[in-house]
Amino acid sequence: MNRTRPRNAITALIAAALLLCASAAHAQSADPGPNDALYQYRGADRDRQLLDRARQEGTFTWYTSMTPPESGPLAQAFEKKYGVKVDIWRASGNKVMQRAITEGQARHFTFDVVETSGAAVEMIAREKLLSPFFSPYLADLPPDAIPKSGLWVSDRINFFVVAYNTNKFRREDIPATYEGFLDPKWKGQVGIEVDDAYWMATIVKKLGPERGASLFRQLSEMKPDVRTGHIVLTGLVAAGEVPVSLTNSNSAVESLKRRGAPIDWVPVEPVVGEGLGLGLAKNAPHPHAALLFADFILSPEGQELLNAMGRVPASIKVKSYLKNFPFIMMDSVTLLDEDKKWQTQWNSLFLKK
Repeated sequence: MNRTRPRNAITALIAAALLLCASAAHAQSADPGPNDALYQYRGADRDRQLLDRARQEGTFTWYTSMTPPESGPLAQAFEKKYGVKVDIWRASGNKVMQRAITEGQARHFTFDVVETSGAAVEMIAREKLLSPFFSPYLADLPPDAIPKSGLWVSDRINFFVVAYNTNKFRREDIPATYEGFLDPKWKGQVGIEVDDAYWMATIVKKLGPERGASLFRQLSEMKPDVRTGHIVLTGLVAAGEVPVSLTNSNSAVESLKRRGAPIDWVPVEPVVGEGLGLGLAKNAPHPHAALLFADFILSPEGQELLNAMGRVPASIKVKSYLKNFPFIMMDSVTLLDEDKKWQTQWNSLFLKK
């Protein structure tokens, strides 16, 4: 049975408004912010000044969609190393975006750092709420981890993989490609998440319009079980209620797998990677602490910590079996510009009554 929800109305309204002003989106990097000089400073005394002044600030606020088992230890490691308190506000990517934009429109500047899906951070950036920043660890990121605007960077990656319940299927049962799930034997066995239009779009762009459209048309005819929330969907696979899911994050599956749940994952081709965005607030109340935290997350130490917790580090200097396979990266900026097209296609295929 399909269990769906309408696309969040507030998010849709915000997206529509932002798309209307898309032509101005790429000019915002020239719009000066009060912390620009600090964020771009590269002097020899940068690290010492940053630490001293971050300790004077004493704290900063981090808006994130990273789950508590990862965000908590990351914040604790930073606090222990630098003596600067991290105030975490956590919610889904859409809610993080909505709160940041609503506060910005009211000129109520609360957050210092935001970290959530690339599309959500890009929407925050288009509201002119972020400023570009320099970090010595930007050189460790692949080119596609930094959008042209330079207003945010990817600190980690979510990979869309196939999750399966190990009590119901073996690894060798899972097809090598998504087209393998068109076999009639998979009907009634697979699930997808309700808001994965950009995953579909990335695969269609990779396979080409004709082959890609055919794949998703046939997938829709399989009547997949559509559920709300990737974390919820992961739990349903572990519980056996949804035997196989086509759109799960491998890091989320790893989290349950490490706790002994009967779940595993396979990188079915083409594997889509989504960069999670890290941005610094233009009007950050605690800019030194914010920049110090960005340095920490992007450093080998922070990236290794993410890796140890089962999150996929963006840094090319950190090796991880969680990204040891061919993949294509989702272009969040372009797909946001094309949002209406892909949402319309997705809704007609998977959310029709």
